[in-house]
Amino acid sequence: MGCVSNIWYNDFKLCRCCKLPFTNIGFNEGGIYLDNMKSLFYFILAGVFEIGGGYLVWLWLREGKDIWYGITGAIVLILYGVIPTLQPLNANFGRVYATYGGIFIVLSILWGWKIDNIIPDKFDLIGGFIALVGVTIIMYAPRG
Repeated sequence: MGCVSNIWYNDFKLCRCCKLPFTNIGFNEGGIYLDNMKSLFYFILAGVFEIGGGYLVWLWLREGKDIWYGITGAIVLILYGVIPTLQPLNANFGRVYATYGGIFIVLSILWGWKIDNIIPDKFDLIGGFIALVGVTIIMYAPRG
């Protein structure tokens, strides 16, 4: 079933089987762990920062808004780059960014709907659903 038990060593929680820092990423008989919820929160936060920062730069360059839109957007985009590092220690860069890509797809569809008033069609919804299935498999499926 993978790394599901832990031990304490010098005030650090370690996985019993691989001795890596332990986080409760994955599923078990009791449902989704709190760490999965934190992980999902960080993905959504990163998406809001990336889309929001990019949108501010877009408004500055494409719609003639003040330069402060661009500067604020650039700062928000820098913060976006930091947020994925808050993911659990056992999550590698490639897996985090692959998962984030799926979250980004769904958040972009929602942004277009709520901010730009572009109602998603059935293909947007199907594609977003497929992306979320991929997110779940890539980031949260138990590995053994």
